[in-house]
Amino acid sequence: MAQRYVIAGAKAVTLVDGAATCGLVEDAAIVVDGNTIAWVGPAADLPPAHAALARHDYRGRVVTPALIDCHTHIVHGGNRAREFEMRLNGFSYEDIARAGGGIVSTVAATHGATEEDLLSSALPRIEALIAQGVGTVEIKSGYGLDIETELKMLRVARALGQARPITVVTSFLGAHALPAGADADSYIDDVCLPTLEAAHAKGLVDAVDGFCEGIAFDTAQIARVFDRACALGLPVKLHAEQLSHSGGTALAARYGALSADHVEYATTNDAAALALAGTVAVLLPGAFYTIHETQAPPIQAFRDHGVAMAVGTDWNPGSSPLGSLLLAMNMACTLFRLTPAEALAGTTRNAARALGLADRGVIAAGMRADLAIWDIGDPAELSYGIGINPLHARIFGGVE
Repeated sequence: MAQRYVIAGAKAVTLVDGAATCGLVEDAAIVVDGNTIAWVGPAADLPPAHAALARHDYRGRVVTPALIDCHTHIVHGGNRAREFEMRLNGFSYEDIARAGGGIVSTVAATHGATEEDLLSSALPRIEALIAQGVGTVEIKSGYGLDIETELKMLRVARALGQARPITVVTSFLGAHALPAGADADSYIDDVCLPTLEAAHAKGLVDAVDGFCEGIAFDTAQIARVFDRACALGLPVKLHAEQLSHSGGTALAARYGALSADHVEYATTNDAAALALAGTVAVLLPGAFYTIHETQAPPIQAFRDHGVAMAVGTDWNPGSSPLGSLLLAMNMACTLFRLTPAEALAGTTRNAARALGLADRGVIAAGMRADLAIWDIGDPAELSYGIGINPLHARIFGGVE
């Protein structure tokens, strides 16, 4: 029988769109009915129909939607600690990539790993996210660059969602990098598009991503991948304007992408295009920090145009070995000057939008009962702390 109970004695940060102060309800009651929220509001207004339900008293703690990490690469082989040393010695991200490091070195390690190896190495990563209140995570392929390894990565991502109490959303990122010696257009035709077709046929892909950059693929090549995704009925998203202004943000907007991610080199015109398309700008301060970038995303332009901003870890072995969404929130505030309220919206409501998920990310009747209870008195503390995890409990689908 489905659980029915009342969360009481808590400050609820509802994140309802347009609400001031993150929709904070100081003395709240939340009615959980199975895996769904049935009612939320001031405890004094709890309907009589719910008055007899069991009460879980959280003694003044803060309740938010469970966090959502909307951009990760946590299925991979190996690590790239040596590249960390190279960056400290002055090598740029592009220098490392052109010298055979970067993504292609992880590709080699991922090729050599079995499916069981990849699952075993990814489980501690997903457990770390769960331990920080994450209820939904996006996982990309992109370290295969051949048909079987890309499919292997997506199978492992699906298996992670079965092995642990977390929702996994998969993104096919076949257009991530070019194998050594390959021609970009031939790679798109002979590897990327056939793999996308196979992944879709096997039910392994929820969205399609690409890396639009001088060291990866241009807008015309990404457009061909997006055309195939649209023909298959799959939403698209894009790594855009991370290292230069390559036209990726405008391309994402033209296709009505769920999100444009990184966007350090996006312009005011790009912000206007994203707003018109309803595309979320996903900010990834871990990569900005790790590769010593100096060009910050145009945050004020996004605000001015009403672009929803999400925040993710970009957890990957090279440019963002960041395993904490809470730290990503702090970094988004300190490096990009988001407010704590914007950072929290960016890891809940707007992160859900970036994944095309309409059933989570806010605390409201009819939404999924994925919640996080925190040992804090003010929601701003989630972005304020550095290396601090104040999680008291996580509720996933109504179950603590």
